[in-house]
This record gives sequence, C-alpha cells and structure tokens, in this order.
Amino acid sequence: MLRVGLTGGIGAGKSEVSKRLAAHGAVILDADKAARAVVEPGTPGLARLVEAFGPGVLGEDGSLDRPKLGELVFGDPAALTRLNEITHPLVREHIEATEAAAIAAGGADLVLVHDIPLLAEGGRDRGRGFDEVIVVDVPAEVQVSRLMANRGMTQEQAAARMAAQATREQRLAIATIVIDNSGTLADLDKGVREVWADLRARAAR
Repeated sequence: MLRVGLTGGIGAGKSEVSKRLAAHGAVILDADKAARAVVEPGTPGLARLVEAFGPGVLGEDGSLDRPKLGELVFGDPAALTRLNEITHPLVREHIEATEAAAIAAGGADLVLVHDIPLLAEGGRDRGRGFDEVIVVDVPAEVQVSRLMANRGMTQEQAAARMAAQATREQRLAIATIVIDNSGTLADLDKGVREVWADLRARAAR
C-alpha cells in the first residue's frame, strides 16, 4: 500500500489530476468533500456549528449556509479558531474511517491519495506521514489566467485568492513528485499516466 498526498495552488488543476488518478484506480480521500460531509443536515457537526454560531448559519432548507458562516468567522480570529476546533477533528475522523475501510477492502497494491488543497500551508512538515507528496504545479501567471477565464475572477481577485495560500515555492518544498500542468490536457494525461505507473509499482513492492 502507498499513501500519497496531493496538493496544488488554486487554478493549478489539482482536481483534474485527482480525477485522472481515480480513473486509473487510486482511492481518493478528498478533504473538501469530507468537510462538507461532516456538516450535512442531521450530523452532530452541523448541530455543534448551530450551537456555536447560532441558527443564522442555516439556510431555509436546514443546510449550512456557507457564505453566512464565512461572514461570521473570516476577519474574526476567535470565531475562525472555534470553527476549526469543531470541524477539523470531525474531518480527520471522517478521512481516517474512510481510509480504514479502503484498506480493509483493497489489495496489497492499493494507492491511497489524500487530496488536500492546503497541505503545504503548515510548512515542510505537513508532507510527513505520506510515502509521496504530489504537487500540481503551474506558473503564477497561468493560475491567474485560468481563474479569470474559468471562474470569472478579476485579476485582483485572483491575486488575492493566491496570496491567501502557500507560495509556489512552499508547495514545491514539500513535493516528492511534481506534475507540470502548464501544457495541454494531453500533456497532463501523459504526465499522470507516468506518475501512476510509478506509484502502482511502488505500492506492489
């Protein structure tokens, strides 16, 4: 079995790499999906958020209104800390349970890929615990152009979103494998195929 961390800056194409690895047979453990799952209606996580921040964080259908919650916590360090104290352990437990189930069902050559957008934000040590850390990399100007074209951001908005994340250099510092996604989708397909072949061979060994 091989445990792999996967990360990349906003607009770099990490999700495209994740989808391709899944198509090859990797088991994807998505931190963003886990974060949504633990606060679905009826979960203890959502109940704790309502207790901490009030019923105003709920939409009309009873689900979490993320923009409203964002207004409450971003810009308020104490509120953001409280949010993280509630959600981070739940996300970790969810991912650990999903990983354990995958290991129980998988074979000896299982490749588990932890899709973590902010893996590099904790510094070089955040890559520890993984056999490999894949960083999907593109130049900053490519990130900006993609965010403007694909997400309708202005140049200033794109720059602000990028500034809120780790730098390109910080991500590359934790990488053991770098996938360059500044080319075509065909180039990406080829790059992922090569990486997958290496990961599968290592997992089998």
